[in-house]
Amino acid sequence: MEPSSSAAETCNPKKRKNRVSTEHNSMKRSKTEEGCDEELQNRPSGSPRLSVQLDRLQQPVSLIELTELLHFAALGTAGGLKQPSWCHLHHQKKVKGVNVVILEGLNQSHFYKNYLTMEHLRTNYTTRVTFTPSPISVASGIFSSDVPKLDRPPVPKSDDKLHKAVKHHPIIKKYGTQKRGVTAYVLTQEEMIKNHFPVKGIRGFEDFSCTKNNVRVTDDSPLYGLDCEMCLTEKGHELTRVSLVDSDGNCVLDELVKPQSRVLNYLTKFSGITAAMLQPITTTLRVVQAKLRMLLPGDAVLVGHSLNNDLIALKLIHQHVIDTSLLYKKELGQKFKLKVLAEVVLKRQIQTDENNGHNPTEDAAAALELAQYFIKTGPHQVVELHLEELWGYKPKEESSEGSPAPSHRFTDILRTIGRSVTYLGKRADVALDLSNQQWYSTDKEVLSSFRRQTKNLFLSIVQFSSFSDHLRRHSTHQEQLYQSVCSDLRDMCVVFAGPFPPDFSDREVRRLFRCCGRVRNIRMLNTSVRIHAEVAFEMLEGALLALKVLDGLRVLGQPIKVQRPVKESMLDLDLYLDTLLVDSLNSKHLYAVKPSKQMAQNVNISQKVNQYVVESKGPSATSRKLTNGLPPAKKKCKQSHLTTLKLSEETVREAFDHFGTVESIVLPSKCSKHGCIGE
Repeated sequence: MEPSSSAAETCNPKKRKNRVSTEHNSMKRSKTEEGCDEELQNRPSGSPRLSVQLDRLQQPVSLIELTELLHFAALGTAGGLKQPSWCHLHHQKKVKGVNVVILEGLNQSHFYKNYLTMEHLRTNYTTRVTFTPSPISVASGIFSSDVPKLDRPPVPKSDDKLHKAVKHHPIIKKYGTQKRGVTAYVLTQEEMIKNHFPVKGIRGFEDFSCTKNNVRVTDDSPLYGLDCEMCLTEKGHELTRVSLVDSDGNCVLDELVKPQSRVLNYLTKFSGITAAMLQPITTTLRVVQAKLRMLLPGDAVLVGHSLNNDLIALKLIHQHVIDTSLLYKKELGQKFKLKVLAEVVLKRQIQTDENNGHNPTEDAAAALELAQYFIKTGPHQVVELHLEELWGYKPKEESSEGSPAPSHRFTDILRTIGRSVTYLGKRADVALDLSNQQWYSTDKEVLSSFRRQTKNLFLSIVQFSSFSDHLRRHSTHQEQLYQSVCSDLRDMCVVFAGPFPPDFSDREVRRLFRCCGRVRNIRMLNTSVRIHAEVAFEMLEGALLALKVLDGLRVLGQPIKVQRPVKESMLDLDLYLDTLLVDSLNSKHLYAVKPSKQMAQNVNISQKVNQYVVESKGPSATSRKLTNGLPPAKKKCKQSHLTTLKLSEETVREAFDHFGTVESIVLPSKCSKHGCIGE
């Protein structure tokens, strides 16, 4: 998350609910906390977890510090790395994968403005820190980051001139290194069945039409590129357009087809088909099948990208096929998109119009050219020429000493040790080879793909961009939202108090209210009848404590009322604060103040706030009464004031240790009368 204003740090309540008289509310909170922590408690014992020191939670994390954590999470001490400087990752050896999700454009203003509705983000993570915006892409910064040059296992040496990445490439493993003819790349029947092609005699394809395959395929057999577009009907996906190109790239068939069933969705974004285009069409599937049987010679080899889908839409069985999604093999069984292959291999842009869908003739020609290029160039040359752009490896000649210079790039090290690296999101300029990028047009597609692949991914960056796209269209909204959140946060830290006696000064108000926390500002409100004050605290906790302990206090013989501002932004404040109270980041933190013993007795803190009272010990704890509801002036008891009110880590730990282990204590640098405790 990007940082918001400095006011954001005030939105961090750490106190317990405090109305002793409402026992029901106390029980309700206890149940809520249990429900909030249930998922975290169900984690296996010893599972990886992150901890951050309380004082570091208030400091933003930079991209460098984020990559420091990711490096250690992925490589650990076995990779020669040390714990990150700003946090501690427990049980790193049990890390099975590192997933980074980027919600592009979302910052703290959006998060806290919609805090109540972002239940997943606020309840399922034990750590939440501020992230400093980076001038470069976060995804690129992670992928291109260099791992510190510490003691790491050496990279295995190549045993001959052929680079290891080429030797063990899936294409080389399947087809070898020698140039071969067309027949070497035609799918066998077993491969067709495995990849869900329609095959004669296989269940589910009984009503499919067959082309004439009465001539044996040779290396001189003609290639034909095929591509289809479909729409969604009541019976599933049905054919709406088919294109066929010959070996020279000439279009020999481009027909619109009327679906047999009622259309539910024309899928225009992908197919380019609209209702108006199909309205006058009478061509049926049977007519198209007949035309294809007539156009294709007996030894024709059909070429396509994920061709099985096209043949299923055509309800057509053809025995001789080359599928470019299988020809240009990718690791882990994944497939390149046709658009990517065309751009890298053919240096051609296709599918550029995202609004009007794909052109099947263009796609059929691209698939045909890719197959022809592969056959003409040979598998070895294809891999070497595009090893870096497509598969992310670069062959390096051995140095005179016989060992290549090791790369310190994060992604290179991961691949060296056999770990997968993946980017999922909209097409972007990301510092990662194309073979490891998966592009999608919507966030929904990104999420769906990630869920299907989770078990196969080690380092993955998932980027959701739709919110950022929305913000670009509403640029003025950003500043308004920021100012609105800052205003709401300021209002949460403000209380109104009064009436005060005549001639009551802002200095006396400050002296009264600072027992609850540091006061940022006081504005005296002089009406024609009575005097009130607007008190702004530096932290939300101070305002809450003032509401609970100073409301009803008698000052110079008359009671004062302490209340929040009456504004629209305050309507849901109680619900907001209750939710913050059980937030996993706050539920184990306390905000503590140490007023003088006299003040504590006067406002009756023991009954209004805490169930336990820690009495000060030693000669400094006097029993002197307050003067008319106010603490004595400094000049009258300077030594007592300093000794009684000042907090130290030792006194806080002594006071709270018997409730449980105190992990950390944060005291203000000046005027240590209040502090935060982490249990």
